[in-house]
Amino acid sequence: MTRPVEDRRPSVASKPNAQPQTTRILIVDDDPVAADSLADYLAEDGNEPATAFNGAEAIALLAQAESAGRPFAVVICDVAMPGMSGPDLLRRVSKEHPSAAVLMLTGYGTIESAVESVRMGAVDYLTKPVVDSELRLALERARRQHALMSENRQLRQRLDDRLKGDGLDGIIGSDHRMHRIFDLIGAVAPSKTTVLMTGESGVGKSLIASAIHQRSPRGQQGKPFIQLSCGSIPETLLESELFGHVKGAFTGAHADKVGRFLAADGGTIFLDEINSASPAMQLKLLRVLQERRFEPVGSSETIEVDVRVVLATNKPLEEMVARGDFRQDLYYRINVVTIDVPPLRDRISDIAPLMEHFLNKHAANLGRTFVGFSPEAVDALRRYRYPGNVRELENIVERAAVLAKSPTIGVQDLPDHVTGAKPGLVLSVPGNSAQPGGEPVAWTPIPLEDALKDPERRIILRALAANGWNRQKTAEDLHINRTTLYKKMKALGIEGADDERLAG
Repeated sequence: MTRPVEDRRPSVASKPNAQPQTTRILIVDDDPVAADSLADYLAEDGNEPATAFNGAEAIALLAQAESAGRPFAVVICDVAMPGMSGPDLLRRVSKEHPSAAVLMLTGYGTIESAVESVRMGAVDYLTKPVVDSELRLALERARRQHALMSENRQLRQRLDDRLKGDGLDGIIGSDHRMHRIFDLIGAVAPSKTTVLMTGESGVGKSLIASAIHQRSPRGQQGKPFIQLSCGSIPETLLESELFGHVKGAFTGAHADKVGRFLAADGGTIFLDEINSASPAMQLKLLRVLQERRFEPVGSSETIEVDVRVVLATNKPLEEMVARGDFRQDLYYRINVVTIDVPPLRDRISDIAPLMEHFLNKHAANLGRTFVGFSPEAVDALRRYRYPGNVRELENIVERAAVLAKSPTIGVQDLPDHVTGAKPGLVLSVPGNSAQPGGEPVAWTPIPLEDALKDPERRIILRALAANGWNRQKTAEDLHINRTTLYKKMKALGIEGADDERLAG
C-alpha cells in the first residue's frame, strides 16, 4: 500500500516557532492502512482525526459530531470508493454539513477531475502520495473556509432570528436608522394614516410599504396590496391606470378597465415616484385623498373606495413645492407621517448581511452552494458607494453567483467599477519639489468625508483590539469621549457596537 503522506516530511517539533492548530478532521478512505497512516500524521500535528472507511459511515459520524456540538471542521475524502463515491459524499457534505471544508484525495488525479471537484465545493484536490507541505497548505485553506462558513452560518441565523422577530416582510437592516424605521412601521401600520417615504431609488421603499400593509389589519385580513410606479407610466395613461376607464373613453379603450384605486378597495395602494405626477394628476390625487372618491375616465359615475394610501418620492418635495413643480396643498395632505430611508452607502453595517441574503437567494435559484465571500471581496463591497443602492447590490451579487468558478465569491467575480480595476480620471499632481507638474496618477473621484472613513475605521478597530474591546480605555487612547466613540462605531458599521463586552 502507498502511504498517503511521504515520509520525507519534517516533524512539527523540528519547525522553528511552529504553532500546531487543533482541528477536528474526518478521513474517509476505503483503504484502512492509508486512512490510519494519515490519521497518525495529522495527530502528530496536534489535530483530532477520526476515520471512516466508506461514505455511509462518514455521513453517520458527521451527523453524530454535529448533534454532539463538536462538528468536524475538515473532511479529507478519497475519490474512488465503492458504494458512495468521493464526489457523491462531497455533494452530501456540502448540502447537509455546509460548514465542513472538504479536501479530495486520489491516487490518479487529472486536471479535469480537480476542476470539477472544486466546482462542486471542495477546497482543494490532492494526489497521493501527498507531500506534507502541500497537505499543510491545503489544511490551512480548509481551516479558513471552515471559519468563514461558520461565521456566515451564524450571520444567517442572526438574520433569520431578526426577520422572524420583526415580521417585516424580509427587510434587512441592523443600522440604527433602520431600527427607527422598523419602529415607525410598527407605529403607523394599525392606522389608516397616509405615509410618505423619501429616499433614493433602490433603497427598498416598496418593501417598507408592503411591510406597513402586512402588519396592518387590512393585510392581516388578506386585503389587497396594489403598487404603481407613477414615473413608469406615460402621462396620457396614468389617469386610466389609477382610476380606470369605460369602453370608448379614448382610442384603444375597447373594454371597461378597473383602475388601481378600485383594485385596492379595502386594502392599501402604494404610489411610488409621486414626484413625477403632472399638475393635473396632482389635483386629481388631492381629491381622492380628501374624499376617497373618483370617476373613471370617460364616465360620470362616482366611485367611492376605502383605501389606505402610501406614497414615495425620490426627489425632495419641499424643493419642488418651492419651485412650483408640486402642489403645496397636496404636499401637506400626504406629508402626515414621513419615513426617510437612508441610502445604502450610509448604512455600512447593513452591506454584509444584505450580501449574504442575496447570495443565498440566488444560490438557491442557480442550484449552487457557496461558502460566502472572500475578505477581499467583502472589503471591496463595503467600500463601494452604490448609486443604485440595495437594488444595485443585489444585481452585483447575482452576477457574481452566476460567474463564480469556486464556492467562494472573490474580487475577480465582481465588476471592475466595484473593485476599482479601471482607472478613473488622470490628474497631474505635484512631485517632491514645489514645482508644478509631476507624474500623472489614477484618481477616482470620491468625497473627502467618505475617503476618510476607512482609515478612521481601521484606527478604531486596532485600538479596540489592543484594549480587549474596552470602550472606555479605547476612547482614552484616542482622546475622545465614550459617547463619541460609540457614535463613530455605529456610523462606521463596526460590528459589535451594541455588545455587552463594550460596556467597560
